[in-house]
Amino acid sequence: MQRRILGLVCAAATVLATSGFVHAAPGDKAFTIANYPVDATAKDAVAAKDKAIADGQQAAFRSLLKRLVPVTGYQGLERLKAVKAADYVDGFAIRSEQNSGTRYIASLDFNFDANSVRQLLQQQGVAFVDKQAEPVILVPVLRQSPPTGGGKAAGAEFSVATGPWSTTWSDLDVANSLTPLTVTPLKPSVHSDAIASRVAAGQDGPERILATEYGSEKVVVAVAEVDKAAGRVHITLAGQDGVAPILWKRSYRITDNDVAYTMELAAVISLGVLEGRWKAMQNGEFSGTAAGGGFDGGGGPMPDVLLDVQFRSMTEWNEIRGRILDLPTVDDVRVGNVSASSAQVMVKFPGGGPALAGELGRQGLQMQQSGSGWQVRGGY
Repeated sequence: MQRRILGLVCAAATVLATSGFVHAAPGDKAFTIANYPVDATAKDAVAAKDKAIADGQQAAFRSLLKRLVPVTGYQGLERLKAVKAADYVDGFAIRSEQNSGTRYIASLDFNFDANSVRQLLQQQGVAFVDKQAEPVILVPVLRQSPPTGGGKAAGAEFSVATGPWSTTWSDLDVANSLTPLTVTPLKPSVHSDAIASRVAAGQDGPERILATEYGSEKVVVAVAEVDKAAGRVHITLAGQDGVAPILWKRSYRITDNDVAYTMELAAVISLGVLEGRWKAMQNGEFSGTAAGGGFDGGGGPMPDVLLDVQFRSMTEWNEIRGRILDLPTVDDVRVGNVSASSAQVMVKFPGGGPALAGELGRQGLQMQQSGSGWQVRGGY
């Protein structure tokens, strides 16, 4: 996942100058981390800029590794923590920048040397995927909750995405992703009932409608619904990506009434899910084409798993939560009460608790059955 969640970069004027930037070869686009925000403060403007670029390229390098390495191989990334990103950077381009006497803020494109990064991962025995999938058309859509008591057709709930759900997808680095996306508005000719039937029931008919309207079989509708009563944003990915039919749902708690931030987080994780499915297929880990994501192998419903996550600090909680969310096979994540040392999390996972315990074990987490649920804690 990227360090930002899109960041709050104050874009001044677009800067056309580059600093040693080398454009990636067509087959190496996945080795570019674009539109990455940096922000640093130092004793003067020059020092602040140097620090922002140095810290930014290190963080962008971590994002690159997580992009290329399947989640089942994340444990191997522990061996690369001490690697200096500067040794693998071909150059960077400045998209926008703003500075004061002691602070530097910018949005940068970092290009990493593909052959050097491949060699590093091979030497460390870390499996990776660097082949991009065929582009997929992604259509952001907003869903309005129907009013209490009815009076509004279900199909009328879906509309063209505006505001943060639209701009967030446009700002993401979708071109260099392992699963490149072409973000396209919802066409007026696509009736809302077609989306409703696909999102609600996973019916196959809407795929044909979307394929006809957008001129491609690979179309994914990304639906966001703000549920003010529950304090959550509900996300659904429905359609056909580069792997198989997908019907994937997840809910995110709205923190501090910041809906825009929650949508940014949701978009970043959704892109990670699409990449995760592609990496799983490339590694031979993808089985089945179930509407729920294609990972359960049998097309049946995935069971709920109740997790009691134990942690010693909020930093550790964020790390554990990130490892759970990064699993491409996990679905419908709902975070409940969070205290200073524990959190209640409900997820759906193919194979239920025992299968999830094995998967999290490979991520360095301990998961043991406890009563009607499972207790999760850091393994090391």
